[in-house]
Amino acid sequence: MELKVVRLTQWVNRALRVGIIGLFVGGGLALLVTGDSAWGEGGTPVPGQVINGAHHAQDEGQRIYEKANCVGCHKWHGDGGGGYGGAALSLRGTQLSRDQIVEVVHCGRPGTGMPHFDRDAYKDYACYSGITAQDLSKDLPPDAATFLRPKEIEKVVDYVLEHIKGKGPISYQDCIGFFGDSSRACEVYKNGSTGSQATGTEAKQ
Repeated sequence: MELKVVRLTQWVNRALRVGIIGLFVGGGLALLVTGDSAWGEGGTPVPGQVINGAHHAQDEGQRIYEKANCVGCHKWHGDGGGGYGGAALSLRGTQLSRDQIVEVVHCGRPGTGMPHFDRDAYKDYACYSGITAQDLSKDLPPDAATFLRPKEIEKVVDYVLEHIKGKGPISYQDCIGFFGDSSRACEVYKNGSTGSQATGTEAKQ
């Protein structure tokens, strides 16, 4: 069984290099919107479109992406960088299949801070060919701050596949698609410059 764990860890490390989901770990920071601001990089409030007291979301998948605080590590654009749970690689460049991403969200990433978002992971939900919590021991992924239902996991993965994976450099259209076309957070992308990998915090400077 020890060999099985080693092989799983090797698979995970290979997947990490092409951009695996490394969603936010922690407590009490899943709230992304308050008042008339959305939360940007590092938890900084960013002016954005607010509809009926809620931040603009283009679909249910984006709402779950925000609820789970994927933006904490992967940022709104999915291109990764430093975050609350450590550095997360780009979902825009990931080569993982839909099924692989679904499993990572369900089961987390052993040996890292990437949490499992399925309450039943390593129990009723079989992870990584049936590896158990006892097999992983101290390498067991932590619980997510907010668990997701299986249908929510499917929707957030579909959101990543439709709006993030393979989309290339971050664009102005990407930004207004996330924040809404009235957001000043997207001004930095108007001239097509994405070198700073800005997330909208520059709009406050």
